[in-house]
Amino acid sequence: MKRVVFTERAPAPIGPYSQAVVAEGRFLFVSGQIPIDPSTGELVSGSIEDQADRAIRNLLEIVKAAGGDEGSIVKVTVYLRDIGQYSRFNEVYQRYFSTSKPARAVVEVSNLPRGVDVEIEAVAVL
Repeated sequence: MKRVVFTERAPAPIGPYSQAVVAEGRFLFVSGQIPIDPSTGELVSGSIEDQADRAIRNLLEIVKAAGGDEGSIVKVTVYLRDIGQYSRFNEVYQRYFSTSKPARAVVEVSNLPRGVDVEIEAVAVL
Protein backbone atom coordinates (compact mmCIF):
# COMPACT_ATOMS: atom_id res chain seq x y z
CA MET A 1 0.00 0.00 0.00
CA LYS A 2 3.00 2.30 -0.31
CA ARG A 3 5.14 3.37 -3.24
CA VAL A 4 8.61 4.90 -3.02
CA VAL A 5 9.16 8.00 -5.18
CA PHE A 6 12.57 8.86 -6.62
CA THR A 7 13.63 11.47 -9.17
CA GLU A 8 17.05 12.46 -10.37
CA ARG A 9 15.73 16.05 -10.64
CA ALA A 10 16.15 16.31 -6.85
CA PRO A 11 19.11 15.24 -4.71
CA ALA A 12 19.49 11.59 -3.84
CA PRO A 13 18.90 10.85 -0.16
CA ILE A 14 21.98 11.40 1.99
CA GLY A 15 20.90 8.75 4.49
CA PRO A 16 18.73 5.64 4.86
CA TYR A 17 15.44 7.14 3.70
CA SER A 18 13.37 7.73 0.55
CA GLN A 19 12.86 11.08 -1.16
CA ALA A 20 9.14 10.49 -0.69
CA VAL A 21 6.56 7.78 -0.15
CA VAL A 22 3.02 7.57 -1.48
CA ALA A 23 0.65 5.86 0.96
CA GLU A 24 -2.78 4.49 0.18
CA GLY A 25 -2.28 5.68 -3.40
CA ARG A 26 -3.04 9.31 -2.53
CA PHE A 27 -0.99 10.63 0.36
CA LEU A 28 2.55 11.73 -0.45
CA PHE A 29 5.05 12.27 2.36
CA VAL A 30 8.13 14.13 1.16
CA SER A 31 11.29 13.84 3.22
CA GLY A 32 13.04 17.00 4.34
CA GLN A 33 14.80 18.72 1.46
CA ILE A 34 17.94 20.76 1.93
CA PRO A 35 19.63 23.03 -0.62
CA ILE A 36 21.58 20.46 -2.62
CA ASP A 37 21.92 21.02 -6.36
CA PRO A 38 20.85 17.67 -7.86
CA SER A 39 22.97 18.17 -10.98
CA THR A 40 26.22 18.49 -9.00
CA GLY A 41 25.42 16.96 -5.62
CA GLU A 42 26.90 20.07 -4.03
CA LEU A 43 25.33 22.23 -1.35
CA VAL A 44 24.03 25.61 -2.42
CA SER A 45 25.72 28.08 -0.15
CA GLY A 46 25.02 31.74 0.22
CA SER A 47 21.98 33.61 1.44
CA ILE A 48 18.89 32.13 3.04
CA GLU A 49 17.08 33.14 -0.16
CA ASP A 50 19.44 31.05 -2.31
CA GLN A 51 19.16 28.08 0.02
CA ALA A 52 15.37 28.33 0.36
CA ASP A 53 14.92 28.56 -3.40
CA ARG A 54 16.93 25.38 -4.02
CA ALA A 55 15.24 23.43 -1.20
CA ILE A 56 11.76 24.40 -2.45
CA ARG A 57 12.62 23.49 -6.04
CA ASN A 58 13.90 20.11 -4.84
CA LEU A 59 10.67 19.55 -2.92
CA LEU A 60 8.52 20.46 -5.93
CA GLU A 61 10.48 18.17 -8.26
CA ILE A 62 9.73 15.24 -5.97
CA VAL A 63 6.04 16.15 -5.81
CA LYS A 64 5.97 16.36 -9.62
CA ALA A 65 7.70 12.97 -9.92
CA ALA A 66 4.88 11.50 -7.83
CA GLY A 67 2.23 13.04 -10.11
CA GLY A 68 1.37 16.21 -8.21
CA ASP A 69 2.17 19.90 -8.29
CA GLU A 70 2.40 22.77 -5.79
CA GLY A 71 -1.40 22.72 -5.49
CA SER A 72 -1.24 19.13 -4.24
CA ILE A 73 0.74 20.13 -1.15
CA VAL A 74 -1.44 20.37 1.94
CA LYS A 75 1.12 20.74 4.74
CA VAL A 76 4.68 22.07 4.89
CA THR A 77 7.10 22.06 7.79
CA VAL A 78 10.08 24.41 7.58
CA TYR A 79 13.14 24.13 9.80
CA LEU A 80 15.30 27.26 10.05
CA ARG A 81 18.58 27.52 11.94
CA ASP A 82 17.81 31.20 12.58
CA ILE A 83 14.18 32.27 13.01
CA GLY A 84 15.44 35.80 12.40
CA GLN A 85 15.55 34.77 8.72
CA TYR A 86 11.78 34.14 8.74
CA SER A 87 10.75 37.14 6.64
CA ARG A 88 13.56 36.61 4.14
CA PHE A 89 12.55 32.96 3.81
CA ASN A 90 8.92 33.99 3.28
CA GLU A 91 9.88 36.25 0.36
CA VAL A 92 11.09 33.17 -1.52
CA TYR A 93 8.36 30.83 -0.27
CA GLN A 94 5.52 33.07 -1.43
CA ARG A 95 6.84 33.00 -5.01
CA TYR A 96 6.09 29.28 -5.11
CA PHE A 97 2.93 29.20 -2.98
CA SER A 98 1.15 32.46 -3.79
CA THR A 99 -2.22 31.03 -4.83
CA SER A 100 -2.34 27.56 -3.30
CA LYS A 101 -1.18 28.08 0.28
CA PRO A 102 -0.71 24.88 2.28
CA ALA A 103 -0.90 24.74 6.05
CA ARG A 104 2.56 25.40 7.44
CA ALA A 105 4.74 25.38 10.53
CA VAL A 106 8.13 27.08 10.80
CA VAL A 107 10.44 26.16 13.65
CA GLU A 108 13.92 27.19 14.67
CA VAL A 109 16.39 24.36 15.22
CA SER A 110 19.94 24.31 16.52
CA ASN A 111 21.39 22.47 13.53
CA LEU A 112 20.45 20.79 10.26
CA PRO A 113 22.06 18.11 8.07
CA ARG A 114 25.33 19.24 6.50
CA GLY A 115 25.12 22.55 8.35
CA VAL A 116 22.53 24.13 6.03
CA ASP A 117 20.24 26.97 7.10
CA VAL A 118 16.92 25.50 5.93
CA GLU A 119 15.16 22.15 5.50
CA ILE A 120 11.62 21.71 4.17
CA GLU A 121 9.31 18.69 4.28
CA ALA A 122 5.77 18.33 2.98
CA VAL A 123 2.63 16.24 2.79
CA ALA A 124 0.60 16.25 -0.42
CA VAL A 125 -2.59 14.64 -1.65
CA LEU A 126 -2.35 13.29 -5.19
